[in-house]
Amino acid sequence: MKSKKGTLFVSEGIVKPEPINPEAVQKFRERKKKILQPRQYIDGIRNHDRTVLSQAITLVESSLPAHRDIAARIIEECMPLSGNSLRIGITGVPGVGKSTFIESLGKKVTGWGRKLAVLAIDPSSKRTGGSIMGDKTRMETLSQDPDAFIRPSPSRGTLGGVARKTKETIILCEAAGFDTIFVETTGVGQSETAVNSMVDFFLLLMLAGAGDELQGIKRGIMEMADAVVITKADGSNVQRTEIAKTEFTNALHLYPPSESGWIPKVMTCSAREGRGLNEVWDTIISFIDFSKKSGYFQKNRNHQAIARMYDSIHESLKSDFYNYPGMTKKIEGYKQKILHNKISSYQAAQRILESYLKK
Repeated sequence: MKSKKGTLFVSEGIVKPEPINPEAVQKFRERKKKILQPRQYIDGIRNHDRTVLSQAITLVESSLPAHRDIAARIIEECMPLSGNSLRIGITGVPGVGKSTFIESLGKKVTGWGRKLAVLAIDPSSKRTGGSIMGDKTRMETLSQDPDAFIRPSPSRGTLGGVARKTKETIILCEAAGFDTIFVETTGVGQSETAVNSMVDFFLLLMLAGAGDELQGIKRGIMEMADAVVITKADGSNVQRTEIAKTEFTNALHLYPPSESGWIPKVMTCSAREGRGLNEVWDTIISFIDFSKKSGYFQKNRNHQAIARMYDSIHESLKSDFYNYPGMTKKIEGYKQKILHNKISSYQAAQRILESYLKK
């Protein structure tokens, strides 16, 4: 364009395109909303289709009432194909190196011809409810292994740092052909009893010389641990880990005998250098052999099956209660009465429950 005051020309330039393709966004949304038929999920899982497995897990984790019946059918159909894996719970204080340890041990496990599923329970964002850390980014090498499947799931504040539907997710992964399941918890100081109700072996990772104030969770968890591993046994830290190994070994003798009759072992390892990992795995296998011979393995699995029934009852009642027509409005009304000192919290809860039970 020519200027009126001179010969200055201003080029119109090229129109800048939109930074996001709206058509691609629409296709993504349509694909994300698409729900398959239950039989398609079941067949996909049986055929080891990881995409379908991921979609089925998302459906199982959903809190929407519309997804509950579909998820229940998928789980029921997959049950006969489950139960044949080795379930290992792994926990430890933040900074202990859980992701590095799992990746290093996981690579060895797949190298031995096993199929590994890692259920990494991430801390949740209180604002969005989603995962904060994202273990696929922290286990880059293992996530590319064709014999490994990593599923980060937000804990959503669940006690014990275990995702609400982890037990069901284990069933789906086993039905998809994974014979080794790692369940990684957040290890942020919550009661870790929940993880004990779904695994065969409970592994506690600890740091050397971190101090009791940093390891405040260890006392309660050590009573449940089948083995303790002192991590980062490399470089100048080797001597400290050996001292810690002796201290933890002595401490374990102060606890009452475990129900399984197994004497927990304490080991050191360097996940970065790959040392000590074979010993850790051999200990896991030794425990499984020991517990199967003693009958504890099946006894523990039976106990877990009963616990799963109660969990399902509690979950169904909770979901049905909060999704009952008019319940949200009723609760909101009593909240206002509480805020204006017209009724106590206990009276409000009682009246809400009474109205629900009279439905």
